[in-house]
Amino acid sequence: MDRAARPHAARTALLAGATGLVGREILRGLLADDTVAAVHVLARRPLDIQHPRLTAHRVDFGALPALPAVDEVYLAIGTTIKVAGSQQAFRAVDHDANLNVARAARAAGARRLGLVSAMGADPRSSLFYSRVKGELEAALDGLGYEGVVIARPSMLAGDRASLGQPERGGEKLALHVSRWLRPLIPGNYRSIQAADVARALLREVPTAQGKRVLLSGAMQP
Repeated sequence: MDRAARPHAARTALLAGATGLVGREILRGLLADDTVAAVHVLARRPLDIQHPRLTAHRVDFGALPALPAVDEVYLAIGTTIKVAGSQQAFRAVDHDANLNVARAARAAGARRLGLVSAMGADPRSSLFYSRVKGELEAALDGLGYEGVVIARPSMLAGDRASLGQPERGGEKLALHVSRWLRPLIPGNYRSIQAADVARALLREVPTAQGKRVLLSGAMQP
C-alpha cells in the first residue's frame, strides 16, 4: 500500500505560527503524535523548544526559500491591527504571510492544509479584519490542495502572558463575562480554548478531502 493510501503513516508536517496561542498547541500535538515522522516550523525568531523530530527554519515570510517535502501544512500566523501598526501591516501578516506559506508548501508536495481563521471571515465583509480573513480563505481555493480545513473560532481563550503577548483590548473582561453567560450563548459564539481549536485541526486535516469549515460549536469538546 502506498503512502497516499495511508494518510496517517509517517506523515511530515509544516507549521507556520508556532509562537501563537493556537500554533503553540498545534506544535505540541504534532510532536506528541507518533504517526508524525517530522515537523518543520517556519518562524521569524528562534523557538524555545527542542525535539528530535522538530526542525525550525528562520525565514522571511515575504521571501520564502524552497521548503522541504511535506504532507500537510498548518497555518496559524496572526496579529492584530494594533500590534501590526496599520491595516497594511496587518494584511501583510494575516493574509500575505499565510498565503505565501500555503503556496510554498503546495510546491513542496503538501496535499492537505489547516488554517486558523476567524469567526465572520468573509471576503465581502464591510469589516476590514473579517474581509482580510475571508480573502485569505478564498485565495486558498485555487492552490490545488486535496483537502482544506478552516477553523473559524470565536473569541480565543488561552495564556497569552506565557507567550509574551499583550492582552487584547477588552478580551479579559469579555472572556470573564462569557464564562458566566456560557449556558445562554449559542455554541458558535462561545469563547473557545486555543487547545480545542488545535485538536480539531489535528483531528481533521490528516484525512481531509475537499473543503471543510469548522465553527466554534463543532470544535468544543
